[in-house]
Amino acid sequence: AGLPAHAAIATNKLSSTLGTAVACVRYALFGYMVKRFVVVGVVCGLVGSAAGANLALLADATALMVFMLVALPPVAVLVFRAKDLNRFSERPLPPAAALAATAAIALVVGIYDGFYGPGTGTILMLLLAAVGRQDVKSAAGTTKAVNLATNAAALAVFLVNGQVLIALGLAAAAFNIVGNWLGSTFFDRKGALVLRPIMLVVIALFAVKLIADLIA
Repeated sequence: AGLPAHAAIATNKLSSTLGTAVACVRYALFGYMVKRFVVVGVVCGLVGSAAGANLALLADATALMVFMLVALPPVAVLVFRAKDLNRFSERPLPPAAALAATAAIALVVGIYDGFYGPGTGTILMLLLAAVGRQDVKSAAGTTKAVNLATNAAALAVFLVNGQVLIALGLAAAAFNIVGNWLGSTFFDRKGALVLRPIMLVVIALFAVKLIADLIA
């Protein structure tokens, strides 16, 4: 559309924030939001995102991209072998350990989100299920809540700095909202059955983006 880079990112953030908000409301109505996980995840995600954004001003993004590219194959193998991600929740962590795991995961992934960003939702959800031992629906609810919080925080910064093209962002948001509405409905009906192939596709696309960014 010929927009300046900052304006494009800021305007897209308005669209994605509104779309994610709709998905969050839907997931809450479906009963996917476990309050203790959501609260801890949102707080730690925001702290991590702020730290990551500041780190991005100081560190070399190339090093992180190389690290992520090396880390992706094991992640893909884990997803491929885990035919049902709900199997991790069959041995749930004790309540305190589950909360601590959620906090640590949200903090680390939040730092990554603030530093670089792509693939955040997939990484967060996978870790919450595989390491935090949340069931897939709870992990999805926590992930959406953390995504909404970090998106809203970034959007607030862009709005204060006058970078958001409101009319364009709202027009794009209409499509984003429809996509999130349909996606949340589809997930509620199919759940973990569709999650694994979707994650594998996202990981593959993420790897392509990392390689493209490194070459550019």
